[in-house]
Amino acid sequence: MNFLRRHLRFLAAIQLLPALESGEETLVGGQAVLEGVMMRSPHAWGICIRRPDGTMATHSEPLERPSERHKWMGWPVVRGVMTLGQAMALGFRALRYSANVAMGELSAEDEKKTEVPGWALALNVVLSLGFFIFMYKFVPLLAATKLKNAYPAFGNQIVFNIVDGVIRIALFVLFIWGISRWPDIRRVFQYHGAEHKTVFAFESRGPLTIQNAQSYSTFHPRCGTSFLMTVMLIAMVIYMMVPATTFWARFAFRIALLPVIAGVSYELIRFAAKHGSSLFAVLTKPGLWLQRITTQPPSDDQVETAIAALNEAMELEKQRGGELVIA
Repeated sequence: MNFLRRHLRFLAAIQLLPALESGEETLVGGQAVLEGVMMRSPHAWGICIRRPDGTMATHSEPLERPSERHKWMGWPVVRGVMTLGQAMALGFRALRYSANVAMGELSAEDEKKTEVPGWALALNVVLSLGFFIFMYKFVPLLAATKLKNAYPAFGNQIVFNIVDGVIRIALFVLFIWGISRWPDIRRVFQYHGAEHKTVFAFESRGPLTIQNAQSYSTFHPRCGTSFLMTVMLIAMVIYMMVPATTFWARFAFRIALLPVIAGVSYELIRFAAKHGSSLFAVLTKPGLWLQRITTQPPSDDQVETAIAALNEAMELEKQRGGELVIA
């Protein structure tokens, strides 16, 4: 039973990856993992995990920004897709590392190894994307189509896509709420809160201490939860502009437009985080409300873990001479 529980916990956390991580090339961000936190700066990432005996395992590695490899990867919209792809791959590595450390399955020497085979990363992306497309594209579209067939009033392009969008958001909220009832996932959400508090403390340029970090909110506008909610709201508007009327044509457009919607949503979240009083900041409000579920008040030792992870990343960032922009 313990073996099954541990692996179900790991699989559940994989599905939560987009809601737990925040990717940004020039800002500090992070991700809650199992019994710990991963933090990333522009040129490095660090991770800190609580071992079963209460001690901390830390690790850091250099990180190359996509836009530094190829200039076109820094173009607006494109940079969002590239950065998010890198964040998902890094998030899976961090999650796998955290699972092994938290379960006590690594020796001290093995704790320094975080490489994941390419096929494992690819398989994770395929499975996660497949789940996302089925749950949040296929199912809502099918339900909206059934309603349209039963009630012709839903056949209007605007009304149809509003219904489709409402069903999509309801499924997402229900999934997040349902999985939050699991005590193991609730602990992940506490580490998520610790990550946000630590990022706020760093961005305020105040002392990076447990007491100072605990004084900040657990709700952060650059959170993956806010990003996913923005994606769903933007998608609703864009789908209204697509002339497709048949089920399979609409489904095909929903898949084809995924990179565009993700890239546009990334730019809006990025802008809103830097301009809190702007009109676009309103788009982050539903995500901030939903963070009442995906972030929970952390304990002091959880905040200590998040601070240790950020210190690991920042130490390597300084060694590499990276320039950090604080919003």
